[in-house]
Amino acid sequence: MYAEERQQEILRRARSAGRVDVVTLAAELDVTTETIRRDLTSLERAGVLRRVHGGAIPVERLGFEPALATRDEVMTGEKERIAKAALAELPDDGSVIIDAGTTTGRLVQVLPADRELTVVVNSPPLATALAARANLHVIMLGGRLRGKTLATVDDWALRPLAHLNVDVAFMATNGCSLSRGLTTPDPAEAAIKRAMVKAAQRSVLLADHTKFTNTYLATFAELSEIDVLITDTGLDVALAADLAAAGPEVIRA
Repeated sequence: MYAEERQQEILRRARSAGRVDVVTLAAELDVTTETIRRDLTSLERAGVLRRVHGGAIPVERLGFEPALATRDEVMTGEKERIAKAALAELPDDGSVIIDAGTTTGRLVQVLPADRELTVVVNSPPLATALAARANLHVIMLGGRLRGKTLATVDDWALRPLAHLNVDVAFMATNGCSLSRGLTTPDPAEAAIKRAMVKAAQRSVLLADHTKFTNTYLATFAELSEIDVLITDTGLDVALAADLAAAGPEVIRA
């Protein structure tokens, strides 16, 4: 088992059981306790686990939301593949919403230079990246800026969304499950995401496979409200089938 595979298994176990123990992991994964401690350190630096005495706890159990820069360093290859697959969902012209997030940020980076689109965003970094593209008309939603995600929220962002009708919304999420749908830790950000989905004729979720073991405080959409779910090949095939049965077309990039 490669280090990245082992670390993903450790993270899966932590989220399933609520915590992991160094000695138990070393025995069950057939490696030394020093190797497990290095793995836990790497996962803590990635912002997905918090080290505690003798083991680690998943950050969502602590009500902790990793900062944008930390999340941007995790699952980079998977996010790039997801973003490239999402290009097939772009309209030839028209309008799209691109939600604040690290995977949607990858989509911004790979948008084709010859496509004329109106792009609505609630992220100043994404707006800045898009503004340099002469063929794009960029609408930046106002409001309060959340430091954790650099997303604008509250009434000044919600009011324009209530009057918009876009072709496609490309959405990000912190968690996704069959029972709870799409979830995020902050209710204000959930309200913006909910309004984005409502404003779009079609909604496309961009989420790597680690998002499907998490459930957070606020639900902003049911799976039946999502038309296409683009993830990576790390998502279990059986779970992908269950997700597709709930409504969206599931693409494993």
